[in-house]
This record gives sequence, structure tokens and C-alpha cells, in this order.
Amino acid sequence: MNIYQAINKVMAKIGVVGKDSKNQSQGFMYRGIDAVMNAINPALVENKVFVVPEVLEQTREERTSIKRDYNGQERTSTLIYSICKIKFTFYAEDGSHIEAITIGEGMDSGDKATNKAMSIAFKYACFQVFCIPTEEMVDPDAECHEVAPKEKTKKNTEKKEQKQEKPSTQNNMEVFPNPDFITPEQKAFILSELTRTHVAKEDVMKMFGIETLDDIPKTAFEGLKKKFSKTPTWKE
Repeated sequence: MNIYQAINKVMAKIGVVGKDSKNQSQGFMYRGIDAVMNAINPALVENKVFVVPEVLEQTREERTSIKRDYNGQERTSTLIYSICKIKFTFYAEDGSHIEAITIGEGMDSGDKATNKAMSIAFKYACFQVFCIPTEEMVDPDAECHEVAPKEKTKKNTEKKEQKQEKPSTQNNMEVFPNPDFITPEQKAFILSELTRTHVAKEDVMKMFGIETLDDIPKTAFEGLKKKFSKTPTWKE
């Protein structure tokens, strides 16, 4: 069976991939890369098709994420922005193949920007090669960032550094926690549970689309507490 016949059979096998993932930051539903992989893997295996990626081009740069706290003040953090041009070669059992080139973009505050860009590129290559049924092709994906204009990034960074060098001394006024977010006691409980279960703090922040544990909504605390109660203690 050549690659053209194999792809036709894969298309017949895959079916619809639903919007089963939810963007925690803005609340919309989207089709995650896991759902796509789970849908196409059995069809690829059954028809003896495999895919080989090759990164043709990559650009990376630092960008600034802007977020407003409950006082309306801007909070900035550094993001790595990665764009990858990737060629995916689909091979059949007889050695015949076709190529698809797609662009993937990803942002991350750690070291996952390129991984995200590659995942997005592969997801859309699969959508287009196998014509996977969707409601629309414009997919905002999992994460959204409000990004400052590039020329303002340096100024924002300098302002942030200046604020760190000059601690506030406004009449030594006591700062009270925002009632919309978890209390210091609740945060201490979450930290203790993270230690007990060995769950990564980054995973919890990603769950809520936030950058610090202090931004966990108070209304979500009980649900998070329940999840921890069902998580066993980590053992080496």
C-alpha cells in the first residue's frame, strides 16, 4: 500500500476530534495535541504510516507578558517566544512518502516554548493532511498572553528592576491580602501539599493560567484541596 492509499484509509479511520480541552485563562474550549495524538495513533499504526519531523527554521526571542493585579497595576514577566518552521514527512510501508510544512508558535516562561511550537505545528499538519473534521480551523489553542510592544520591553524591564532596588516605605502601612484570592494560610497549606505529593508548583499554576500561587482564586481552593486529598503521598 502506497502513501496515498494509506492516508485515505487513515482519514476514514480517524473521525471527528472534539473540543475536549479547556483554556484555564479565558475559559474557551479547544482541541488539544493529546486529543489529536490519541485520535490518529491507532489509525497510523493500523495502516503502517509513520511521521518524521525536521525543523527547517527557528527563531527565538524574549517578550514581556503583561498582567494587571487586583489594584490595577501592571505586572510583567519574561516569556520566551519561539517560531518553528517544520517539515513533516509521512511514510508508508512501501517507502513512498509525502511532505507537509507548517509553522508553529509557542510562548513559555520556562524552557517549553520550542516544545509548544513543535506541538502546534504537528497538530495543524495532521488537521490538514488528514482533513480531520473541525468546526473551524482558527484555533486559539491552550494559552494566551497579553504582550507588550517589542520596543517597550526594555523599558518595562528597567522599571521592574528599579522597583526591586527601592522597596516601598509608604508610611509602613500594613498590606492586606486580596479577598478574591487565597489567604496566606491557604497558600501555606497548598505548599505543604505540594511537598507531600511531590506535585510541581508549575503544574498548579498552569492549571489556573497564573504566574504565582498568590493568584489562585479563593473560590477554587476547596476544589484544589479535594484534589490533593485524593493524591497519594510521594515516595522515593
